[in-house]
Amino acid sequence: MTATHLAGTQAISLARTTATAARVLRQLRHDPRSIALMLLVPVLMLTLLRYVFDGSPRTFNGIGASLLGIFPLITMFLITSIATLRERTSGTLERLLAMPLGKADLIAGYALAFGSLAVLQSLLATGTALWVLGLDVIGSPWLLLLVALLDALLGTALGLFVSAFAASEFQAVQFMPAVIFPQLLLCGLFAARNTMQPVLEGISNVLPMSYAVDGMNEVLTHTDMTADFVRDALVVAGCALLVLALGAATLRRRTP
Repeated sequence: MTATHLAGTQAISLARTTATAARVLRQLRHDPRSIALMLLVPVLMLTLLRYVFDGSPRTFNGIGASLLGIFPLITMFLITSIATLRERTSGTLERLLAMPLGKADLIAGYALAFGSLAVLQSLLATGTALWVLGLDVIGSPWLLLLVALLDALLGTALGLFVSAFAASEFQAVQFMPAVIFPQLLLCGLFAARNTMQPVLEGISNVLPMSYAVDGMNEVLTHTDMTADFVRDALVVAGCALLVLALGAATLRRRTP
């Protein structure tokens, strides 16, 4: 066991966490549609975007890197929130938490399982963008992959968190406009954040997707790892950890 604590819950057990992750992955193996959504949709969306701007490759280069981080965040948010809610409404969480399994073990196990898929998703999306679609970046592809992975993990954490407040899968999907769309509009994808109305710029400065887009743009325009890139990556990672802690604190055994 480790002595780590998450959100004041009981100590996390490595054995219980990995057992939870293995169970989630076994269940997902029998759900090919969810796997396809997680692994293939970001690739397909990037491919579509590339040929939408077929006559203007510079435009694709300008926004492709940003979307490389946004698409994984969105898909992992949807899949994680729905999968977690399904376990709660079916009574699975209630049975699991009646065993010697703490909330921290459960959240960490889910994060580990979906995080493993996030690694595959980020590898596929980044590899496709760089070596199939011709996305031109000045910096290291590994830094691009790192930000894509952090974004996917952030989407996983947000999905786990909001699932606690939904009573049905439909309600889980309804959280997307509230959680994802404002970040999408204010992250700097459509307009530079410093040109926004000051209040909106201030809001964008506290939204994690803004730092995900900034991190991608740093790789796009700089050959070396910059201090701004490190800051952006740490902010996204910190937000993911914070939301996971909130998810453990708000996890309920079942939906009323």
